[in-house]
Amino acid sequence: MHSYARTLLITIITGLAFTVLGCGSKDADKAKADASATDGITIGVSLLTRTHPFYQDLEQGLREAADSNGFQLRVTAGEFDVAKQKDQIQDFITQKVNAIIVCPCDSRSIGTAIKAANDAGIPVFTADIACLAEGVHIVSHVASDNIAGGKLAARAVAEAIGKSGKVAIIDHPEVESVIQRVKGFEEEIANYPDITVVAKLSGHGVKDQAFRTAEDILQSHPDLAAFFGINDDSALGAMAAVEKSGKSGKVKIVGFDAVPEARQAIQAGGIYADVIQQPKLIGQTTINAVKTYLSGGTVQPTILIPCDLYTKTSGN
Repeated sequence: MHSYARTLLITIITGLAFTVLGCGSKDADKAKADASATDGITIGVSLLTRTHPFYQDLEQGLREAADSNGFQLRVTAGEFDVAKQKDQIQDFITQKVNAIIVCPCDSRSIGTAIKAANDAGIPVFTADIACLAEGVHIVSHVASDNIAGGKLAARAVAEAIGKSGKVAIIDHPEVESVIQRVKGFEEEIANYPDITVVAKLSGHGVKDQAFRTAEDILQSHPDLAAFFGINDDSALGAMAAVEKSGKSGKVKIVGFDAVPEARQAIQAGGIYADVIQQPKLIGQTTINAVKTYLSGGTVQPTILIPCDLYTKTSGN
């Protein structure tokens, strides 16, 4: 090979080598920067409760996504006590966590604690239940499409009672997700002119109180055709009241969550149908939203996860 050609070839090869190395170096730098943006991240989590299967699944989703990203979670639960939950958020602020995820025990009262986190510069995300307090900033809210879920429940009730009769709602109006479910239910049930909502009383989302509420409604409306329970504890409480009154099979019940006990009741005929949520996906999506935000990305202010309906034909 002539010396000129040999020199040219060496020059080209050397240039290519530097180009490849340069690109590799830039890619490595970018990867290092992306990794450092989320290195050592600690996220404080305050759930509504850790005793309910829905929140156990949601926590599992949070942990799976956090583990895959190398995040540390500090998980607590208010257990329906907003004062306790406020203290938990204050602890997270003191610990200087990188982000906070809250499932509010009370959608309005929690506002003062979230405002304190805002003032401390800690980004706050809500999962399942939104914050309705004014003057606070939530980066993103991740939840089931509760309005659509409420509409699914209304259609199930209408089907169960032949599109005619008196219906009662066992409510829990302190919680934003329930407000959305009831809104969807009432909007959809209004499309059935022969169905009347005759009562809407709180069972506070727990079985024993829902049982007492359902008993009161049955006494006031002995010709009631159906209950809509805003969660499965409400539906199961209503089922117990219906059984006690000797009206099993005559008063239909539709619930929300499809926890194992409710699914068993559906298969046995005690509950007509349940709206299914995807709590694990809600948890995973919330962690991914935190990651995107902390990495400098754009996060949607509201992320809705679809619901479905569980009936006897769905199987276990």
